[in-house]
Amino acid sequence: MAELLTPTTVFKCLADETRIRTLLLIAREQELCVCELTCALAESQPKVSRHLAQLRTCGLLADRRQGQWVYYRLHPNLPDWVISVLHATLDANKHWLSPDAKRLGDMGERPERLAVCC
Repeated sequence: MAELLTPTTVFKCLADETRIRTLLLIAREQELCVCELTCALAESQPKVSRHLAQLRTCGLLADRRQGQWVYYRLHPNLPDWVISVLHATLDANKHWLSPDAKRLGDMGERPERLAVCC
């Protein structure tokens, strides 16, 4: 997978505002489900799901099912340079992401996560 993630592939995938906001929120929170992202991004479920599918196809996200929920996290085999870029972007742009983070923090009845061993 690492050989597929060239700078061109990664940056093209992140060239959409919804996708970069989604990926940064997931990097910040470690794992989020569609309903949490829909709330945080203030976007429709179909739009969020479409962008999540693109991020998965690019190899940036992995998912897991827990009951009725599907949770998304950074792909565990991401190259170090991709993780570094994401964390540097997140650290330098907390103010830009703060409205999304606030909506997520204010969200009631977030789904419960079971402890996962991986």
